[in-house]
Amino acid sequence: MSCHADDLEMWISSFQDQIYYENMGELYAEKKGKDLNLVVKAYGFREMPDKLGVAIRSGEGIPDIVQLDEIFFGVFLNGPSPFLDLSTRARKAGLDQTIHPRRLEVFSYNEKLLGLPQSLSAMMLYYRKDLFYEFGIEPEDLKTWSDLARLGKKLMDERGQRFLALDGTLFEVFLKQRGTDLFDREGNFLPDEEIALEILTEFGNLSDSQIAAMPDRGSIFDPVFFSGDLETGEVLCVAGADWYGLDLFQQFAPGMQGMWGMMPLPTWRDEEGKLGPRTATFAGQGLMICKASEKKREAWKFIEFVMKDKDANAQRFLQGNSFPAYMPAWKDPRLLGKMEYFEQSMGKLLVNLANEIPAAVVNPGRPQAIFLMQENYFGSVMFGSLSPRQALDQYKEAMQTSWGN
Repeated sequence: MSCHADDLEMWISSFQDQIYYENMGELYAEKKGKDLNLVVKAYGFREMPDKLGVAIRSGEGIPDIVQLDEIFFGVFLNGPSPFLDLSTRARKAGLDQTIHPRRLEVFSYNEKLLGLPQSLSAMMLYYRKDLFYEFGIEPEDLKTWSDLARLGKKLMDERGQRFLALDGTLFEVFLKQRGTDLFDREGNFLPDEEIALEILTEFGNLSDSQIAAMPDRGSIFDPVFFSGDLETGEVLCVAGADWYGLDLFQQFAPGMQGMWGMMPLPTWRDEEGKLGPRTATFAGQGLMICKASEKKREAWKFIEFVMKDKDANAQRFLQGNSFPAYMPAWKDPRLLGKMEYFEQSMGKLLVNLANEIPAAVVNPGRPQAIFLMQENYFGSVMFGSLSPRQALDQYKEAMQTSWGN
């Protein structure tokens, strides 16, 4: 479809969101009494950033609005940003005070707000309620990862039952729970290498003991993982963000409705014995306006509407997209009610965890760091082909080759 002069073109990186945004274009026109011909083009998670990069480099076919996952946001920070600074607009609209501050940070760089986050993306532990009951385990028994290791050993010894599925995307989550990150504010990679080594060692040991397991194809996002490991009861738990339960569980394991529950992530205790954050964030979409757009005013009006409108926020959650980062929406009963699939309120759990979300550090090298760990090094430790020390050394060398010091 070619765009007319009065069209607003939006590129999104989630096919799941296409119907939602087409509906939001109609809702905007209805509530504002204004015509809006929103042309939504959906591409794959990795395909869209590639197409956007080509459009920006060529200067041709650049959309007005972009929906981009925070993981790929860093790809567009290694040089002048192609996205409009939304700081002043967000402040005038009050969004700088009403969107969760930890999520605003994810789409900010060099003191500029370059996108607005749609998803809280807070992590939790999804667990098999029926199997927990059968094995006499209560969610309260899993306050720490050490608790999980202890219970997991007992289950493996007595029943031959694996406890946890995990993959390399969780490495960054674990770093944040431990109070560090892939980069620090000065851009240094792995600022607390000792903690990084401890994490790889701890979960490598869980894998050696078969308490934790990598999926056969290496990813907890693979549809085969849901139809295989989860449906057959190979594992009892898997960690994921809000959108993981809203979208992937219900899309790839619809027959398991009522079998899964949600609880906070296990965490670590500090030197004084205090529990660390029981959540962290991973991935999640944001909305940006391209500097090249000739319809910046119209684009902003639509984004402001989607971020603030009560029904827009509710539908984003109810249609299985994500839990909103816009905090006033959290009072909406539609977001706090019991979900049919889980027979539990996701909204109440997330609101309870929201104040524990740790900070995230944005860096142009973050996408490379995430994918290198996910695809090369985490699995190598879990499967025993590299020691944690070897994996970390190779990881650092690969990042130095890509990004320098």
